[in-house]
Amino acid sequence: MSSFVLVHGAWHGSWCWKRVRAGLQAQGHDVFTPTLTGLADRSHLLSRAVNLETHIQDVVNLIRWEELTDIVLCGHSYGGCVISGVADRMPEHIRALVYLDAFVLEDGENQMQHLTEMQSHQFREGVKTLGEGWKVPPIPAAVFNVNVADREWVDRQCTMQPIGTMQQPSALQEASRRSRTSRSSSLPDIPRVRHFRRSTRKRRRKGGRHKRCHAATTSCWISRRNSQHCS
Repeated sequence: MSSFVLVHGAWHGSWCWKRVRAGLQAQGHDVFTPTLTGLADRSHLLSRAVNLETHIQDVVNLIRWEELTDIVLCGHSYGGCVISGVADRMPEHIRALVYLDAFVLEDGENQMQHLTEMQSHQFREGVKTLGEGWKVPPIPAAVFNVNVADREWVDRQCTMQPIGTMQQPSALQEASRRSRTSRSSSLPDIPRVRHFRRSTRKRRRKGGRHKRCHAATTSCWISRRNSQHCS
């Protein structure tokens, strides 16, 4: 059996993995679904100071204090930005990375630069008109073509997210060290698999190696079967 750490996307929380978590646990796997600082059940910690590094540290600390090793680390959507940072800081704990409809950042990149011009404008307008200049309002579930039965639930559960989490450049420390001696990909040499749905996220890494492992394939299969929405 495997240990899975599942990292949610923007505006979401541990709640969005409810069905996936149950499916994996029914197969005997250990599953951890942390809620990132400032969101959902941790929305009382929402502040301007929360950024991408805060969320990376959330997951790093979970892995450290739960004493997890040989894990399958999965990030959905914005969660891809987070898991790349986690893998950079503690690659020895990770068996495989799974990017589920996720953003994959190189060193120095941020999520906003991977959006289309129209999407970026909509985000900033939402911050200006509804987010007091620093919070990004959730995108309605209907925009993501969430099934009709789940739309009200998803919209009710989603919460504001600081725009700093999407604007802060990724700082892949181990990647920066390696770049001085080689031309390898930014991410550590960990097996990884990606499942994309939107073309804006299909920026392929030059020279990157992407091979499947059993645990990663299992994670993607269950997510695609049971997850009812995407953000």
